[in-house]
Amino acid sequence: MNDASWTDTDRQAMLRALELARRGLYTTDPNPRVGCVLLQGGATVGEGWHERAGGPHAEVAALAAAGPAARGATAYVTLEPCNHYGRTPPCSLALIEAGVGRVVYAIDDPNPEVAGAGAARLREHGIAVDSGLLSSEAEVLNAGYFKRRRTGRPFVRVKLAASLDGRTALANGESRWITSKTARADAQYFRARSSVVLTGIGTVLSDDPAMNVRIDESRRQPLRAVLDSSMRTPPEARIVSRQGGVLVMAAREDASRREALERKGVEVSILPAVDGQPDLGAVLDLLGSRGANELWVEAGAILAGAFVRQRLFDELVVYLAPTLLGPDSRALVQLPPLAALADRLQLRFSECIAVGDDLRITAVPA
Repeated sequence: MNDASWTDTDRQAMLRALELARRGLYTTDPNPRVGCVLLQGGATVGEGWHERAGGPHAEVAALAAAGPAARGATAYVTLEPCNHYGRTPPCSLALIEAGVGRVVYAIDDPNPEVAGAGAARLREHGIAVDSGLLSSEAEVLNAGYFKRRRTGRPFVRVKLAASLDGRTALANGESRWITSKTARADAQYFRARSSVVLTGIGTVLSDDPAMNVRIDESRRQPLRAVLDSSMRTPPEARIVSRQGGVLVMAAREDASRREALERKGVEVSILPAVDGQPDLGAVLDLLGSRGANELWVEAGAILAGAFVRQRLFDELVVYLAPTLLGPDSRALVQLPPLAALADRLQLRFSECIAVGDDLRITAVPA
């Protein structure tokens, strides 16, 4: 429908559906976050949202809440209703059986098992279907899901923390802590919404981070991955000993080190190498094939710089502290020198907000 054709009731109902969908921000992976509102005569008779993979989809939850009042109602859904059997039956069938009169959804599902088939099935059963309402907002909410379905790779966020002059540590490596406790807590929410948290072997050996999620809102731990060309990850490292899956991606085989890691429950994958390091494109392909929607890269200047240099990121999330460390301190990312200013990587700020005493700046490729 044309934007001008939507009524205020339509918009308010879809805004509420998006609000419901956001409740699944930390829980639905690898499924998309979806919300649904049922209106009957302008009044809400049922609401629902997808909470976790394998659980009821948003439409089913809303229909259950509405009961008989769903007959003849309008369903507002943030994503095209599915039309295939997965862990649960198709939502298109549930809407048909409930007797809804109209379905309004925000955006087509890029999943080839849906991709217009859900809408077509509803229309075949006499249900009026309209789409495109608040589609941009719906896509932003599921940016990783849409990117994976379209390209086979996850949405990549690279996290950086620095002083005001763009330094991440003193020359001797001391870096705890440049940013505030509030900023570090804020980063936990990005970990929680991600499918995979990725770091490099240098960070594992120098800092021994756990890389797990430590917020109450999350009931799942993302896969923790280490880019480790020679399998030097210590079996006793904190990233290994914490609850949840761990994946080490290496560039060459080492049978004894692999065996030691696998005894600790670590999965090891050998990937094609570029300059002795696992190829980052192959890394993204592997993670996408495993259903990873969002990748959170939390690493040192070398690995972060590689993602930036190869243009393999979708967002840079930079926590900037109001302090100065000086030119001898370590740089934000490791990049090759430029011969001309015209060769610089151009970014665009998409968000800048205060987080405690620090700033969180989100930058995207221009």
